[in-house]
Amino acid sequence: MFSNIYNKYSKDLYNYLYYKYGESYGPNDKMQEAFIKLLDNCKKVTPSKAKGFLFSVAKNMMLNEIKHQKVVLRYKEIKPKDYTNESPEFILEEKQFFQKYQEALSRLTEDQRVAFLLNKAEGKKHTEIADMLGVTRKAVENRIYTAYKKLKEEIEDFK
Repeated sequence: MFSNIYNKYSKDLYNYLYYKYGESYGPNDKMQEAFIKLLDNCKKVTPSKAKGFLFSVAKNMMLNEIKHQKVVLRYKEIKPKDYTNESPEFILEEKQFFQKYQEALSRLTEDQRVAFLLNKAEGKKHTEIADMLGVTRKAVENRIYTAYKKLKEEIEDFK
């Protein structure tokens, strides 16, 4: 039973955490920890409520991790690597595009960003995203369309 739940929700939970919070907060670890908590609470959580439990627990863990990272960053200086194999022009263009893309993504609403990334980066279908987020397929389509339109307006040659 547990392995069925794991197989059914693990990838979606990971993707949700990754697209909502990013790689730097350890979405894979939080996903695994959420399943451990589910296993610890298997007598209290029915299979029909497992998905909600997993997403809530993982989200709370992520929020706690973000708070922790803010404290860590106050006391730590991060030094970037000082070497590369690419040409300076390429690095500059890549950096500029990535910065524009990140800024444009940050200006999207959270709902638009999550739906857009789940669809375009993960290849999820609109109905899958709707099920994950608990909204209608039309709402997902609207979020993705609006996000794409805003990104296209802000980034030249965005496809």
